[in-house]
Amino acid sequence: MTSLLCITIISLTLAGSVYSQVTSTPAPLPAKVIADLGANVTLPCRLLNKDRHSFGSVGVRVKWTKVAENEALNEDVLLSMGFHKKTYGSFTGRTFLEEHNSEDASLLITNISMDDMGTYRCEIINGMEDTLQEIFLEVQGGFTDGVVFPYFPYEGRYSLKFHDAVQACMDQNAAVATYDQLFQAWKGGLDWCNAGWLDDGTVQYPINKPRGPCGGTNSGPGLRSYGVRDRMEHFDVFCYATALKGHFYWLVQPERLTFDEAVQACLDDGAEIAKVGHIYSAWKLEGYDRCDAGWLADGSVRYPISRPRKNCSPTEAAVRFVGFPDKKQKLYGVYCYRDDQ
Repeated sequence: MTSLLCITIISLTLAGSVYSQVTSTPAPLPAKVIADLGANVTLPCRLLNKDRHSFGSVGVRVKWTKVAENEALNEDVLLSMGFHKKTYGSFTGRTFLEEHNSEDASLLITNISMDDMGTYRCEIINGMEDTLQEIFLEVQGGFTDGVVFPYFPYEGRYSLKFHDAVQACMDQNAAVATYDQLFQAWKGGLDWCNAGWLDDGTVQYPINKPRGPCGGTNSGPGLRSYGVRDRMEHFDVFCYATALKGHFYWLVQPERLTFDEAVQACLDDGAEIAKVGHIYSAWKLEGYDRCDAGWLADGSVRYPISRPRKNCSPTEAAVRFVGFPDKKQKLYGVYCYRDDQ
């Protein structure tokens, strides 16, 4: 009996020594790669111990992830195993493995936007010695301290004279955008098929995907311009909001609210009901993401999605617009804003 017990212990010890060979190579501090807005960039990643295993070996898996501060909000970018490769979300169709040699798992991202900025994690998994590397991608050439957004009020589209457009942006904690600001937003991917005022009195709109109703298909991507217009004419407006100097948040409530109840709920919480400029700044500049439609100060209902997923803006990161519903409806929550003291 004693000899049998010894044999069992020895067997378990040997088995444990075999499994202990499966290790993970520690990740160094994140490297930094700088890219220009609209350009292509390569994020380097290589199998660190190429003497033992080849990236091209059968069963080796490569996974690229965009890392969020909250790991639960990480975004899958690309997964590769042998000949099988899959890309995800906004990275679909514009991310590729370079594979210059059998140890190369570098990621090529095309048409860089400001939304691509952040930390990326490369994992090469072969079951024996896994490689983990992180790279920070910095995107230059954009207005990272602000965000351009199209706006129209409760009265509907094409209802703003120029002076009304100026006031509308001010009411939403923003200013009328300049040509340069709209141009940079277009380079960052803004595509909007309604013409709006700019601060120089011109009326323009940004198109990244040419189509019939939006200036036709014969013209390439760019800013479509109506030129300088009579300031008594009616259009939408492009506003520009800067980084927040306070806290934008979803106010947790036990039930849905009417508009008046939403305004009061924020006041009771020591804040104010958030404006459209607040939600765009929080979404674009802070990566705010919540799949709950909420009242804003202009009577509109919107929600910000930075991480596209099923039932929550599945095709793109965006501030989703629900509409201007009846203010007596108890169908929505509320977004609040509190200035820093």
